[in-house]
Amino acid sequence: MCAWQLREGLRTASGTVRWDEYGEADGEPVVLLHGTPFSSYVWHEIAPALAAEGYRVLVWDMAGYGSSDQYAGQDVSLRAQGEVFAELLAHWGLDEPSVVAHDFGGCVALRAHLLHKVGYRRLALVDPVALAPWGSPFFRLVGENTEVFEQLPGALHRALVREYIGSASHRGLRPDTLDALVAPWAGEEGQAAFYRQIAQADQRYTDEIQGAYPTMRLPVTVCWGTEDTWIPFAKGEELASLIPGARLRPIPEAGHLVPLDAPAGLLGALLAFLKES
Repeated sequence: MCAWQLREGLRTASGTVRWDEYGEADGEPVVLLHGTPFSSYVWHEIAPALAAEGYRVLVWDMAGYGSSDQYAGQDVSLRAQGEVFAELLAHWGLDEPSVVAHDFGGCVALRAHLLHKVGYRRLALVDPVALAPWGSPFFRLVGENTEVFEQLPGALHRALVREYIGSASHRGLRPDTLDALVAPWAGEEGQAAFYRQIAQADQRYTDEIQGAYPTMRLPVTVCWGTEDTWIPFAKGEELASLIPGARLRPIPEAGHLVPLDAPAGLLGALLAFLKES
């Protein structure tokens, strides 16, 4: 099993969220956000590599994800995650960090910036959930029938989650990597949490901010896996066209899980962006 562990925690209205940091305390801060149904583990290669370049790198598991709290009645919506992220940044004492956000994390970062007025030095969006419509047929099916799926036998549930997560990769995930991503959703508590986060996913949380993208005034790069079957590359082109000055960076031979499919390619794109004058 993986050795990825988040050593710190912050109690929030959505439960305790786990976080950690890499690099020197006085380095330029870079915050990494994961998506769904993943965890901060997607950054396990990128985070230390950025730290080796002199950055102070902060990672966290969203409420209800990874090693953060999971419990019945928990609010794990994108609305709640945006509020938790703003709270985390205040806890860390960060005024304008650079932010790198993948999948649902993209929406979380955008909501924190546009609705909670959180400032960023730079924003890198990696295959983000940001434009309507979104949600695969499977995602919608589960969302409409969560009470049924919650009752699946544990082994069948784990097989379903394993197949679902694996489909986000173009190159195929190593067994230990896939195990690490599936583990938080195993067991009675994890199984309920998996379907809870899908049930609370709602397009209105991107609809609320999509019209504000043309008002953004900060450096933005949009990185996108060219082989993404979850959110097609055309969405990246559309998003980059809506944000003033944003540039689209295709990441070849990568599916939706770009940080794991093409860590070297993504790292190169991120370093070039972070070091721009």
